Amino acid sequence: MRNPIIENDLKFITGSRLPWDQFKGKTVLVTGANGFIPAYMVETLLYLNEKKSYNIKVIALVRNIDKARTRFSAYLGREDLVFVEQDIGYPLKMDTSADIIIHAASQASPKFYGTDPVGTLRPNVIGTANLLDFARSSGAENFLFFSSSEVYGEVAASMMPIPENVYGWVDPVSVRSCYAESKRMGETMCASWHHQYGVPAKIVRPFHTYGPKMQLDDGRVYADFISDILNNKDITLKSDGSASRAFCYLADAVLGFFTVMLKGKNGEAYNIGNTDAETSILDLAESLVKLFPEKGLKIIRQERASNNEYLQSKISRASPAIEKARSLGWEPATGIEEGFMKTIRSFHEFK
Repeated sequence: MRNPIIENDLKFITGSRLPWDQFKGKTVLVTGANGFIPAYMVETLLYLNEKKSYNIKVIALVRNIDKARTRFSAYLGREDLVFVEQDIGYPLKMDTSADIIIHAASQASPKFYGTDPVGTLRPNVIGTANLLDFARSSGAENFLFFSSSEVYGEVAASMMPIPENVYGWVDPVSVRSCYAESKRMGETMCASWHHQYGVPAKIVRPFHTYGPKMQLDDGRVYADFISDILNNKDITLKSDGSASRAFCYLADAVLGFFTVMLKGKNGEAYNIGNTDAETSILDLAESLVKLFPEKGLKIIRQERASNNEYLQSKISRASPAIEKARSLGWEPATGIEEGFMKTIRSFHEFK
């Protein structure tokens, strides 16, 4: 049985006016399928099968099949979901082709940038090359690459919100750049394979996305906040809280990704985020405390301990210009308070 909040999210996503019939009878390969965002895309495709009998075959490529079976426990035994265990950074061991490819395999958490920079960049570069070649040999009809807002680097405040054609500074010899630079290269590879071989690649750049099933130990501050709320702990703020981020609820973001897939232009990139939900880290913490007055929680300021493994971002503000995605008919609909309330309830009330 699905979590009721996830059920409502899937109903919201698939109820939008998109040409969903492009998925009818197709084989869809999703890499990193066990991840926070791609897992929701897998569930959306399976939901289309349930409600519209689309006969979509989903191949979920994962690095740990046991974790995948836990994440997709509500779907085990279904013929429309097949697990393939493999690291995409190595040659594909697929014995079938795919009509549609969603490449979302990546270590997106900052906690990996210092401990495993090679493992962070490998799927974004070598994995992307493997998949683009696979898309070419399969004659794939659609290819979606998950990039990141990190590709923009450090952008002047005067350029915010950031449009898709403005870029800031990234130090290529900083270990933390393993993520941003590899995502940049992944984008260039998508553009190159599209230009030279006609691979129908599109690119999405997610900004800060949150929602049900997110990993609460991934090192990002808003995940820490949710964990504190769930465990009835005071929120610990390890900075002055002035950094500003645009937070996008998962269902809105996933609808944006599918909108780009089904209506976007090949060879181009699209920001997916919620500019209307931009807030400072301190204001977010205060909002979360106010959402649950019965818990009697407060905010505690604490200096972050020196850690050579967790490499912090130097970016003080990250806010996307989303006019390009809006031109396709997409619009984020969930405000911060509603989105975080749904997220916390999804953990707290429905196991």
